[in-house]
Amino acid sequence: MIGRLDTVVIDCPDPRALAGFYTQLLGMHVIHEDDDWVTIRTDSDAPSLAFQKAPDLLPPQWPGHDRPQQFHLDVRVDDIEKAEQRALAAGAKRLDGGGEKFRVYADPVGHPFCLVW
Repeated sequence: MIGRLDTVVIDCPDPRALAGFYTQLLGMHVIHEDDDWVTIRTDSDAPSLAFQKAPDLLPPQWPGHDRPQQFHLDVRVDDIEKAEQRALAAGAKRLDGGGEKFRVYADPVGHPFCLVW
């Protein structure tokens, strides 16, 4: 092993707003914040999520390849119906697609993620 995953960084126009969405979705809390960067994490030593200011971001389009997703997060849930209600209330948007054990959404900026169970 060369190293371990420390942080996944997501570009977005408003780091504070998108961090707020993901704190609700994942139960994390802010550990660092300034005008251009916000980092969230659980209380464990698990990897962090960080949100980097990118004012001219063109969000990915799902599905499609004109502006590909580049990456997405899978979020494990116990109850898909309750999790979906909470994600939508927090600002997520349901997208086309999905499968037997996952549903596809976009965060408030347009980055796709899946709720999996």
